[in-house]
Amino acid sequence: MATKLSLTFRFPVEKSPKPRKSKSGVPQVNCCNGYGFSKNNSGFKGQLSMKVNAVQDEAIQSSNSETTLLSQTIPPSSSKLVLVVGATGGVGQLVVASLLNRNIKSRLLLRDPEKAISLFGNQDEEKLQVVKGDTRNPADLDPSIFEGVTHVICCTGTTAFPSKRWDGDNTPERVDWEGVRNLVSALPSSLKRVVLVSSVGVTKFNELPWSIMNIFGVLKYKKKGEDFLCESGLPFTIIRAGRLTDGPYTSYDLNTLLKATAGQRRAVVIGQGDNLVGEVSRLVVAEACIQAMDIEFTEGKIYEINSVEGEGPGTDPEKWEELFKTARA
Repeated sequence: MATKLSLTFRFPVEKSPKPRKSKSGVPQVNCCNGYGFSKNNSGFKGQLSMKVNAVQDEAIQSSNSETTLLSQTIPPSSSKLVLVVGATGGVGQLVVASLLNRNIKSRLLLRDPEKAISLFGNQDEEKLQVVKGDTRNPADLDPSIFEGVTHVICCTGTTAFPSKRWDGDNTPERVDWEGVRNLVSALPSSLKRVVLVSSVGVTKFNELPWSIMNIFGVLKYKKKGEDFLCESGLPFTIIRAGRLTDGPYTSYDLNTLLKATAGQRRAVVIGQGDNLVGEVSRLVVAEACIQAMDIEFTEGKIYEINSVEGEGPGTDPEKWEELFKTARA
């Protein structure tokens, strides 16, 4: 039986400790091939769509009269270093925006680092780092990318049917199977959690209606990626999403991302056993990934997630823990 609880997103502004100086023993990975988020990086002057300083302490009233608080530009208040893979995609961009708002240090693995600038602005390397790499190419996944990383959230994906997004060999086989396999193979055993975003229906890709969606193999390859992670020995949680709604917001900036809401579909339904059918807001998926990182009993588990009309748990850890705890097949 699936578990339902409603969801309202109110991003918290956390208090932060005194600013920390960079430790000389920790490699700086804030730039790669000339791309980074350092304030001194002149390569992007005039290209930023916004700066976090411009929205410091600002409260934004969204269209449904809910208040969304934007994060202060203060040093990270968490010991985590979260590697986000697929960070400029529909779910990944929301994961990064929420991590920034929580003052959780992030490192982004991107094929095109320039895309991160227009979305997330000019960030201090103490909060956000970016490295260039492509999970489809094992040679790109140098061990230095993972130094200091405590958690990984992988949101990579492509379309189920041929589209412009398939250009450059960006097919389900290359992204959802080979890319995930390459990434998992390169990850260090010291990680506290790997969260993988997958899809409902992956265990039923030979059955209607899933077989229609799987004509070009997207569900089959996502399942292969899941299986490889499950057998890797790494601590994992897999979030299988229903049909994604809300966004993607890939042409907007951090200000817009933090104002995004799930509309009326804020209630969350979590199940197990690949029995859920329905839709889910990208905002809900992003929040589920972040919450699952810190819930011990979600380790080694696979969950399906949908969202429906109603109120919800927002970013409340206790409510999310209850959701995951009571999920049933």
